[in-house]
Amino acid sequence: MSRLPSSLPALLALLVSHASFAAEPLNLSLPTDNDALLKGSPEEFYMYTHRNFEGKSSKPWQAGQYGFVRNMRRVPEGLIGTRFHEGVDILPVKRDSSGKPRDEIRAIATGVVAHTNSKAGSSNYGKYVVVEHNWGYGPIFSLYAHLSEIDVQTGQRVLTGFKLGRMGYTGAGLNRERAHVHLELGLLLSLRFDEWRKDVLGATKNEHGIHNGLNLSGLDFATLYRKLQKNPDLTIPAFLKSIPVYYKVTVPRRGPLGLTQRYPWLRIGDHSRPSPSWELSFSASGLPLGIAPGHRNVSTPLVTFVRTTQSRHEYYTVSRLSGTGRRATLTNSGKRYIKLVTGDF
Repeated sequence: MSRLPSSLPALLALLVSHASFAAEPLNLSLPTDNDALLKGSPEEFYMYTHRNFEGKSSKPWQAGQYGFVRNMRRVPEGLIGTRFHEGVDILPVKRDSSGKPRDEIRAIATGVVAHTNSKAGSSNYGKYVVVEHNWGYGPIFSLYAHLSEIDVQTGQRVLTGFKLGRMGYTGAGLNRERAHVHLELGLLLSLRFDEWRKDVLGATKNEHGIHNGLNLSGLDFATLYRKLQKNPDLTIPAFLKSIPVYYKVTVPRRGPLGLTQRYPWLRIGDHSRPSPSWELSFSASGLPLGIAPGHRNVSTPLVTFVRTTQSRHEYYTVSRLSGTGRRATLTNSGKRYIKLVTGDF
């Protein structure tokens, strides 16, 4: 028979780590009238990109999906994409006589408008809106990019399906032909993002505060949405448990981490007990999947697990890891990312 923890803090930590959070149903909706995602016609849902690979030009719709779907390369494992796309690109279903998109962009769920950017040239996202949602397990953010117009204001409460703006082609590298909405859904990495930009990147200008895209770690909205059609009770914490861990990084323990305060379900094990370090688990893209007390004494971040590959880890990790096989180290980009996630800077 297992023994109960002897202290109240330990008991509370145990309850948090095993709790089934009293979350509200997600009730996600698609952001436009384009519903081809559920009709077995992905080529009519995702906006393609122009690709020139091995001397052949193409317009693959697959490059509009979430994941490592761009910058193709042949490696020992086969043909892979080495550039990560953090959202889904949804093509228009309505255009006017000049070819401009007319699709309304709507909130995928009830929430509060956290940020609007009406200056197209101040971000690769162009004009974009961020909505904060809270289903009972911490703030989750949806981002709608490349808009032609914005119809909401920061602080405004919106319901599912509420019009946020209209589809456009503002932002980097877009034209009328490839007009689409880029949709992301993700976690907030840090409340000290501006400090990190200044102290770690040496950058001072940031017009988007903590809602800068670099501070939002996206998950696969399309897969989540499809799974919800089969299981309406699915939560984001449960969904993230299905994502494989690509690597783990152990860092010195210097108090609680902001991530686990915002998202208690990331905690693995008893966080109330002393330990010399934290071990953070990440997906290939760097999405945090879990944080556990570590047993190693480390003075700087150390990669303590990585998925075995035959080719370079840079290809699979947004260049945050270097090495091959079972060996990996953090690149400079990876070190900067760990500083952002942990707040240790």
